[in-house]
Amino acid sequence: MTVFRITVTSDTVCPWCYVGRRQLQKAQKLYLQKHPNANDSFTVTYSPYQLEPDYPSGPGRSKDKQQFYVDKFGAERTAMMQKHLSAVGDQLGINFRFGGKTGNTRDSHRLMQLAKKHGNEVELKTADGLFAAYFENEQDITDYETLRTVAREAGIPGEEFDKAIVQGDDGGKEVDDAVVRARLEGVSGVPDYVVQGKYRINGGQDAGVFVRVLEKIKEMEEEK
Repeated sequence: MTVFRITVTSDTVCPWCYVGRRQLQKAQKLYLQKHPNANDSFTVTYSPYQLEPDYPSGPGRSKDKQQFYVDKFGAERTAMMQKHLSAVGDQLGINFRFGGKTGNTRDSHRLMQLAKKHGNEVELKTADGLFAAYFENEQDITDYETLRTVAREAGIPGEEFDKAIVQGDDGGKEVDDAVVRARLEGVSGVPDYVVQGKYRINGGQDAGVFVRVLEKIKEMEEEK
């Protein structure tokens, strides 16, 4: 029996990280279908990364998401990227929408740190909630009300959220340290995956690629 321990370095406003989340979920199902008697399992946890760490942080500092894309990539490239993302999303059940606002993701990562204290299931529900809020519901995940709703729907009490996220800076040092550590370890783009603490997979991979990598890792682990 193998327990696949997968650490995903990700940013909450990275569309390919949302795609990667769905591809990995699909890969887990495909793997278990291919190996129904292996009794293998998965533990997936998230580590923070910031694509735009120098953004002004805090509520009220966000900016128009579409304008950000156009300013960064140009109108033509933005249109091409969004068309491609929409097509990929359709295949994975993601309804990408590109309105709303974007901003510094530190608070959303702090929420992820808070979620970890409630267990892996709550952590993953929080990750899914943040992705859906930002990419499908055009919500501002720098806004405390948006984050509070995501937290509540994942099972985190509102009072605990307010104390940790609104009134305090719980998880801030952990987020800052993890972002620096990721860059020092050579992570220059996300999503980035590390399996069993040593096997790295970078970029948004197809579910079939994940399955083949997992099979190879299991083979190497069993040869030891």
